[in-house]
Amino acid sequence: MPALSPFTLLACSAVLCSGFLPILPPRFDQRLRLYPRLSTSQGIDLSLLVGVVPRLSTPIVRVSDTNHDGQLDFKEFTQYLRTHEKELRLMFHSLDRNNDGHIDVAEIQLSLHSLGVNVSTEQASRILQSIDRDGTMTIDWSEWRDHFLFNPLHNMEDIAHYWKHSLMLDIGEQLTVPDEFSEKERRSGVVWRQLVAGAMAGAVSRTGTAPLDRLKVFLQVHGSNGVSLLGGLRGMVQEGGLRSLWRGNGINVLKIAPESAIKFMAYEQIKWLIRGSKEGASLRVQERFIAGSLAGATAQTIIYPMEVLKTRLTLRKTGQYSGMADCAKQILRKEGLRAFYKGYVPNTLGIIPYAGIDLAVYETLKNAWLQRYCMGSADPGVLVLLGCGTVSSTCGQLASYPLALIRTRMQAQASALDGAPQLSMVGQFKHIVSHEGVPGLYRGIAPNFLKVIPAVSISYVVYEHMKKALGVGS
Repeated sequence: MPALSPFTLLACSAVLCSGFLPILPPRFDQRLRLYPRLSTSQGIDLSLLVGVVPRLSTPIVRVSDTNHDGQLDFKEFTQYLRTHEKELRLMFHSLDRNNDGHIDVAEIQLSLHSLGVNVSTEQASRILQSIDRDGTMTIDWSEWRDHFLFNPLHNMEDIAHYWKHSLMLDIGEQLTVPDEFSEKERRSGVVWRQLVAGAMAGAVSRTGTAPLDRLKVFLQVHGSNGVSLLGGLRGMVQEGGLRSLWRGNGINVLKIAPESAIKFMAYEQIKWLIRGSKEGASLRVQERFIAGSLAGATAQTIIYPMEVLKTRLTLRKTGQYSGMADCAKQILRKEGLRAFYKGYVPNTLGIIPYAGIDLAVYETLKNAWLQRYCMGSADPGVLVLLGCGTVSSTCGQLASYPLALIRTRMQAQASALDGAPQLSMVGQFKHIVSHEGVPGLYRGIAPNFLKVIPAVSISYVVYEHMKKALGVGS
């Protein structure tokens, strides 16, 4: 399991304890005297290092063993100490906001809050006391260095790294707030490889759960006619065969790539506007929500005609359209350009409760885990990550579902030639409540929930395999 960076250790407040690492002498040449204690005739052996730093030995050897012989010779050990001290000093200065040479309780709280990890003054004091050796209730450079010298992770963003979930978990909607990426990830091109991995995961996941998605849309539009879950499924198969269960899936998969790319680019630009001149600074949770909602609205505005096509193709009868292009031509000819933005207002409004509740629930669950169960790593493990992502996304969907249903019904309204009234958002809401009651606003939610667990599982497995194929480290 990966070791913690100093920032991650600060976040794991509930379980930090003093004496985590041996206290090392302050002078560099004295620290080098550790080498004879740990080394054999060939260098530092992993088994000997385990006795001194049991939880961090494997990562240290992996990072420092430049010739990959499983041993650390004196040159490698010296280089590790020098390089890691420089990185620790940069971390120390980034936490020391007032540049007085000491980190206090308020600075710990502020640094954690900037990445959305909120701790109380008592918890921050416990963190500080675990590192403070002289009882001054502040951490100076020597205390910081001696406590974290054998930690091989070199950045302040391990929590954000381990808790990314918006790309790997696809449940059919892309209204979540995008994940945070470090400057190193953006410059190295890792971001775009992760976006490709996420797009592939979404494509496979949506294809695997397409029958449930089509059933959801069918019940949203026709559920008021007394159609049950099994009755709707049976009716679709009888009308068009088993293949009809995948109607609309093609364009549903096709819109993943442009929507992901547009949302990511818009998010980065909005972040830059919010952050201003504070280059490298992280956004607070509220700022992430604003940036993510605006980025989602931007992406939805651009690709929204594809959403309308998806609904029409999902609900089509056998032989009604020959394909996506024919569907677009018929809508344009019979209903005009405005038809491609039917339901746009409730769709855009739905971003706010979905993104807000998803982010709030996910951050709450993340903070609860970090404060209670974080022992040797910020890595929560697969089950915790999938569980938090599933719960937060489900809560977001539940809150925004009535708007999603109204959007779908407006998208499904064909031309006025069929004689049916063209209801507005408010008109649809009044019609549903008056004829079907409040439960009518949640038509089709059963198949929507049924597809969550398989969608999350499929997207995660495919995402991890695609990351490996594209050379993205975990």
